[in-house]
Amino acid sequence: MAVRIDGGTPLSAALIENVRTLCDRAEDGDLPGLVVIGVGGVPADGWTRGLSVDIVSKWERVLRRLERLNVPTVAVASGDCGGPAADVMLATDFRIATPDTRLIVSVDQEATWPGMSLYRLARQVGPDRIRQAALLGVPIDATEARQLGLIDEVAADPAPALAALAERASGIAGKELAIRRQLIFDASRTAFEDALGAHLAACDRALRRVTTS
Repeated sequence: MAVRIDGGTPLSAALIENVRTLCDRAEDGDLPGLVVIGVGGVPADGWTRGLSVDIVSKWERVLRRLERLNVPTVAVASGDCGGPAADVMLATDFRIATPDTRLIVSVDQEATWPGMSLYRLARQVGPDRIRQAALLGVPIDATEARQLGLIDEVAADPAPALAALAERASGIAGKELAIRRQLIFDASRTAFEDALGAHLAACDRALRRVTTS
């Protein structure tokens, strides 16, 4: 694991710095191959105390940076996973979960977990399929998460799945990965005519590389 994110840890400047440092290391080439992040844990009672919009905004900015790294990112989830742990998992490229994993949208009597986790959930699987989890806090277990496409693989031992992912990703150049990822992000919200230019630009880039190689 490059780092582990504990969902029971309050959202704080220290947690933001932890993810920022991870991104720095990945961009500097200190983490070749996959960036593997362990995630688990859920916020304790009273998690809203001490939170501010400024902290949430900084957290979302660093998550967006994680989401756009030129290195494949993998979350390895175990146990109940909510709060910052779920945020990070939903911002990674690939997700592996142990059978006891449950994704939990953290809510209390007055507040829903802040930030963009609900946005990412709805974008990734559709609003109808996560309504009970989002509105009522009903856990999504590992089997259901796999069926929804939130989890790529359920495994008691994540090591073989990580090794297979590393092998498949080894030949992908960093910038090419970022381009493919962005094309995927844009596909669900961009009309075909508007998306065509970006895809043709990606094709042109690929063809030029072949010509000059």
